[in-house]
Amino acid sequence: MRKLLLVLFITFGLGSGPALAGSGHEHGPGGSHKPHGPASEATIIKRATKVKNNLANKGTIDASWTSVQHTGIKQKTYANGPEWVVTFNNDKVNDTKKQTLYIFYSLDGHYIAANYTGN
Repeated sequence: MRKLLLVLFITFGLGSGPALAGSGHEHGPGGSHKPHGPASEATIIKRATKVKNNLANKGTIDASWTSVQHTGIKQKTYANGPEWVVTFNNDKVNDTKKQTLYIFYSLDGHYIAANYTGN
């Protein structure tokens, strides 16, 4: 009888954990909740600025980019569908082909790429 109670306790005790997670549970590391659906312009600008600064701090792009603010944001449609495009301009860069930085995000806020061409 004692073994039966122990087996029942273990079975119901371990099996009830996932059932406690209701609609208010959170996803992601550290319990942070990631929104499902389109990201706002403000969110995309914030994320693109962080990517730009990380690229500058790693030396991938010129360090002067860290002081540059975004100059535009728009949605553009490419072969794979619509994307957010955040534009930064930096006239401190000598190479005119590298004075405009484009950072691309999916509409739901996932980073795609960064380049100087806009394509």
